[in-house]
Amino acid sequence: MKTIGLIGGMSWESTEIYYRLLNQYIRKAVGGHHSAKILMSSVDFAEIEAQQRAGAWDQSAAQLAGEAKKLESAGADFMLIGTNTMHKVAIEVQDAISVPLIHIADATAQKLKGDGIKHVGLLGTRFTMSQPFYKERLESHGIEVSVPEDWHQDIVHEIIYQELVKGEVNAHSRRQYLSVIDTLKARGVEGVILGCTEIGLLIKQQHTSIPLYDTTELHAEAAVRLALSVQ
Repeated sequence: MKTIGLIGGMSWESTEIYYRLLNQYIRKAVGGHHSAKILMSSVDFAEIEAQQRAGAWDQSAAQLAGEAKKLESAGADFMLIGTNTMHKVAIEVQDAISVPLIHIADATAQKLKGDGIKHVGLLGTRFTMSQPFYKERLESHGIEVSVPEDWHQDIVHEIIYQELVKGEVNAHSRRQYLSVIDTLKARGVEGVILGCTEIGLLIKQQHTSIPLYDTTELHAEAAVRLALSVQ
């Protein structure tokens, strides 16, 4: 079994989900008492969030690249960045290490293509929805991406940063998200990406008829496939 390197803490609530899923998926695949071999570096999210607000992405790139190098030196065979938004600096992180980095958008795109989804709605932080780094990665796989209107993006973003990253889940926010999803459905999307690792705390498939794609789950599944692969 290969050792997974996980850069987490963005937020720790979603990193907790990564840890649980990686171990559950290993147990399901291998059985017995098996669990995932994981090396994790958990950063202080307050530092990252401040860099995001300031647009200091070069600082974030240097910080996460440094964490990735530590994990590689400790024996990680490949790397995960346990957050969607910080894949904005995925290229810089990959360039800093010699082991592979599994891009969360690539893992999501593979599932979308397998399900025959050609037009998808994207929910996430304002950075993920409004900037090209994530959408273009999906589009490179031949997938059309629609994002909410600007004022809906504000709602989605604020709920993430004011509630979900703090582990707060409330019904009113869920209704707001479902309203945003309904507007995307009306625009013809065939599925919706939960493109922030905390959104799965709030929205689950039982809440809507449109297919949902939880990127945390898909990222963890891709990691387990690689961890168990023979190369």
